[in-house]
Amino acid sequence: MAALRGVYPVFQTPYLDNGAVDFDTLDKEVDWLFSNGAQGVVMAIVSEVLRLSADERDEIAERVCARSKDRGEVIISVGAESTRAAIMRARVAEAVGATAVMAIPPVARLINEAQLFEYFSGLIENVGMPLIVQDASSYVGRPLSTALLTRLLNQYGPERVLFKPETQPLGQKLTELREATDGAARVFEGSGGLSLVDAYRRKIVVGSMPGADLIQAQVALWEALTTGNEKRIYEIHLPLLALVSLQVQGGLDGFLAVEKYLLRKQGIFPNTIVRGPVAYQLDEETRQEVDRLFALLGKALEPTRAEMAGV
Repeated sequence: MAALRGVYPVFQTPYLDNGAVDFDTLDKEVDWLFSNGAQGVVMAIVSEVLRLSADERDEIAERVCARSKDRGEVIISVGAESTRAAIMRARVAEAVGATAVMAIPPVARLINEAQLFEYFSGLIENVGMPLIVQDASSYVGRPLSTALLTRLLNQYGPERVLFKPETQPLGQKLTELREATDGAARVFEGSGGLSLVDAYRRKIVVGSMPGADLIQAQVALWEALTTGNEKRIYEIHLPLLALVSLQVQGGLDGFLAVEKYLLRKQGIFPNTIVRGPVAYQLDEETRQEVDRLFALLGKALEPTRAEMAGV
C-alpha cells in the first residue's frame, strides 16, 4: 500500500426528503471529489457517523469503497464506546475494502491513559491496515496526551499508526509530538484548513482532512505548500481561512450547515438536510457572508483553474 499522503476530504452524507440516505447523491459527491484532485475520501464525524444507524454506516462504507475502487484510498471512522464494538466496525471496514481506519476514543465517560492505550492497541492488533488516531476534542471528548500518542507510535511504528490531532493550541501540540517522536509521527491536519499552513511548516504533516465542500481550494493550497509557492499559499489561504472561520463558530453543526449549503450551491447536493436535533442554523446574514467569501475564494482559484484548463 502506498503511503497515505495528500488531501483526503471527509464527505458529507446527503439525505432524501424523507430522511433516508441519498446514495445516488453520495456517488455523485465521491466522483466530484476525485475529479477535483482528492487522493482519497474519509467517512468521519462530519459525515454524521454519530447520527447514523449501524446498518447505515456499514452500507455507506461499502458504497463509498466500491465507488472509490482504483481511484484512491478510503478511510473509515470506526470509533465506538467499547473496544469490541470498535474492532467489529473496523473489521467491516476492512471487509468492504477500506485502506485504513480512523478512531476517536470513547466519549461518554472519562477513561485513563492505560485504558485508552488498550483501546487503540486493540484496534491496531485486530486489523491488517493502518489506524489513524483522531483526537476529536474540538467536537467531542477530551484531548489525547502526547505521551499516549508517542507510546502508540513506539509500539507499532509509523506505518501502522498515524494521527489526526485537533486539540488546541494545535501548532504547539504538533511541535511537541514531533520532538517527542524524533520526527517519526505522521499527522493529518483536521481543522478544515484553518491551521494547515502553520501545521505544514512544522514538518510533521503528511496530509489534510478537510470537509468536501471546498475541495478545489484545499487541493490547490496543498499543491502550493508542497511546491513551496509562497505567493499562492497566501492568495488561497486567506479567503479560505475567513470562510472556514464562519463554520467553526457553530461547532459541528456549523460545519455541517455551511458545508452542505456550499455543496448545494455547487450543484452536488439537492438540499441541505442535516439530521437533528441540531444546535446551529444558517441564518440569512451568515449565508450572505458565506456567498461573498466563496466568491473571493473563487477569484483566488482562477490561476489554478486556468492552469488546469491549459490556458
